[in-house]
Amino acid sequence: MTAVGRAAPAGLGALYPFLYGDAPAPDATADLVASTEAKLRETALLRADALTGHAAVLRHCAAVLAVAFRAGARLYAFGNGGSATDAQACADLFAEPPVPAPGLPAYALSADGAVLSALANDVGVEAVFARQLAALARPGDIAVGFSTSGNSANLVAAFGQARRIGMVTVGFAGGSGGALAEAGLDHLFVVRSPSVHRIQEAQTTVCHVLWELATAAGSGYGPEHRG
Repeated sequence: MTAVGRAAPAGLGALYPFLYGDAPAPDATADLVASTEAKLRETALLRADALTGHAAVLRHCAAVLAVAFRAGARLYAFGNGGSATDAQACADLFAEPPVPAPGLPAYALSADGAVLSALANDVGVEAVFARQLAALARPGDIAVGFSTSGNSANLVAAFGQARRIGMVTVGFAGGSGGALAEAGLDHLFVVRSPSVHRIQEAQTTVCHVLWELATAAGSGYGPEHRG
């Protein structure tokens, strides 16, 4: 049974006018389709622009990561909110690739709720990633941070710690790059869009291409490099 012909639950009629009432509202449905198509076009163009604009940096970064992994490096990814899920996806991509390829040591610092809550409560939110890097990372390891604004204070602090340790630093940001553009990172990929959704979609694509290039550059990875 469809919702057509039934009264809308409180507050939902205005949100979903094409689902409630005597008949679907064709204009609303057409608007929804047009909006979706526009977003898909915007996403495709932004992804293509990001890959084209960062082509040289992607190749260089991938070569650096391949050398680091061959030397025994571990990758630590981090971010807040939706960017935490992007960090987890990045770590999973390197550690458990979707195609036959070496699994590499990669971890998401945002994955351990107990550690995050302890650090946030005892030290402060700004330290939740920097303190983990201080405890876990070694010179030559890789720090990968995701932010849509580029202004997350705990990412800036984490990259500062990473630089002090001697890690390879890789950032993903949106807009103009924010504070991360001034943080002296080794590699920074900026998706120039005001939309959080479009930024994250393009960052995911750039990260996947980075993994592909790093895997190709490190085709000689042996069992000792596996996560």
